[in-house]
Formats: sequence, C-alpha cells, structure tokens
Amino acid sequence: MSDPVPPSSLSSSSSSPSSSSPHSSQTHSAPPPAPKTPHEQSPWERRIETALWNSRFLVMLAVVPSLLGSLMLFIVGTLDILTVVGDVLRYYLIDSSQDIHDTLVPDIIIAVDVYLIAIVLLIFGLGIYRLFVSRIDQAEVSYPKHPFNVGSLDQLKDKIARVVILAVIIEFFRAVVDIRFTTPLEAIYLALSVLALAAALYLMSLGHKDE
Repeated sequence: MSDPVPPSSLSSSSSSPSSSSPHSSQTHSAPPPAPKTPHEQSPWERRIETALWNSRFLVMLAVVPSLLGSLMLFIVGTLDILTVVGDVLRYYLIDSSQDIHDTLVPDIIIAVDVYLIAIVLLIFGLGIYRLFVSRIDQAEVSYPKHPFNVGSLDQLKDKIARVVILAVIIEFFRAVVDIRFTTPLEAIYLALSVLALAAALYLMSLGHKDE
C-alpha cells in the first residue's frame, strides 16, 4: 500500500506557472542608451558629429544682422524724437508761424513704433543665440525673468508676438489720429475697432496672467 501524498505537495504542484510570466515584469520600457563618449566613437563619427554640432554657429548669420538692425532702428527713433524736440523748442521760443500740433503726436507715435520693432529684433537675435549657441549667464544670474531668457522656440515666438501686437496697436493709434470723420457711421466703426482691440488685449492677458 502506497503512502498518501502530502497536501502541501499537491498545492505546490497545482500552482500555475503562468503567474511568473515574463510579460508581467516588462511593464516599463528600457531607458534610452547613454550617448557614446569620444573614446567609444570612431574617428570619422567623431569628426562628423563635431562638424554637425558646430553648425549651430550658422545662426550667428541671423543674430548679428538682427542686432545691427535693432541698433539702426534705435538710432532712427532717437533722431526722430530729437527732431520733434527741436521743432517744439523752435515753435515756442523762436518762430510760431508754423503750427506743429497736427504733426507732433503722429511723429512721436512713429518713433515709438520704430523702437518696438527694434526691440523685436533685439529679442529675436539674443533669443536665437541663447537657444542655439550658448546661454547668457549674466542675464540668468541677475534677471531670471528677463525677456532674453527663453527656454524654447515657442516661448521666443510668444515674446516676439507680444511686442509685435503692441507695435500694431501703436500703428492703429497713429492711423486713428490722422482720421477725419465725415459721417457718424465712421465714428461707430472706430468705436467697434477699439472694442475689438480691447477684447484682443484682454484675451492675450488671460493667457499670461500667471507670469
């Protein structure tokens, strides 16, 4: 007569081997491989990748002209303001025969518009430099929220878009100053334009209320 089989052996033999399936342990994907060190690369691979990495300095062809264009616009805007100042002093101190009130405000608005476009070029040039060449350490240490500190192309585009919208508003204001209304309907059109502009500014401020 054979000995009875112990219950523990029955329970162990009845356990399903599918519980230790290899698919259950592969729940997380493998991390990406680490980049090769220069000693692990072949000479040709190292030369090619060095040349590709140094190609980022091509953006200097956009950075330097942007800064030069910004400088020229700042000079033009400053000369325009100085011209207005000279006209005002001449009108009140020397000769008041030529009225300056019709051209005073439009000339100043044009100068402000020129300054804004200069700021656009400045932010674009330094933002491209920071993204593709190197960070501007002085700006990050002293002014962490400076407009020059951009973290991505989308952020750079957003900052430029804000200044461009402001320049468009200034240009709209200049056009309004030159308008001479002849009918009440034209005044209504102006009021609707101002209302639409105010709504656009409000919607834009909602997108940046956390900054």
